[in-house]
Amino acid sequence: MELGSKIRKIRKDQNRTLDEIAHACGFTKSLLSKIENGKTVPPIGTLIKIAEALGTKISILLDDSDQNGTVYTTMTGTLDKMVTSEKGYSFSAIAAERPEKLMQPFYFVAKKGKTEKRTVSHVGQEFIYVLEGTMIYYVGQEAYTLHAGDSLYFDSYENHKYTPITDEVKYLSVFCSDSKV
Repeated sequence: MELGSKIRKIRKDQNRTLDEIAHACGFTKSLLSKIENGKTVPPIGTLIKIAEALGTKISILLDDSDQNGTVYTTMTGTLDKMVTSEKGYSFSAIAAERPEKLMQPFYFVAKKGKTEKRTVSHVGQEFIYVLEGTMIYYVGQEAYTLHAGDSLYFDSYENHKYTPITDEVKYLSVFCSDSKV
């Protein structure tokens, strides 16, 4: 099932309105409608807010299958599940099929000059590990230049954003929250 259709189904199964969920997320009814109708692919921060408002996990929104225990993921499997956002990056949820987990890892590919400049914040904590390329990652008032092999761990409620310095940056981001993701 497509991401937007899945969000709509969960919302309707809960007998909740577009207005109610959009208000809980802090964005417009129009944006939520565009997401549900597949007209826009939301950034990760927005997906986290939608999952919270619906009382579900982000992994439920991104994958239909359940697999308990060890989840093995190949690079091909990760690349096959890549979602391209309108915010200048692509991402793939790794091990989304495991229903009860304490963290959600993502593989990101961000393009220089294409990423949105606005900051985001959400519940939980975040870990960034750069695989290839260089970027500046802003957390609160601090700017960190991250090269391949560098990492950053921070509280996600702090405003954060990044700017790719090289043409492309590939990185791993792991989201953790108080509830299972």
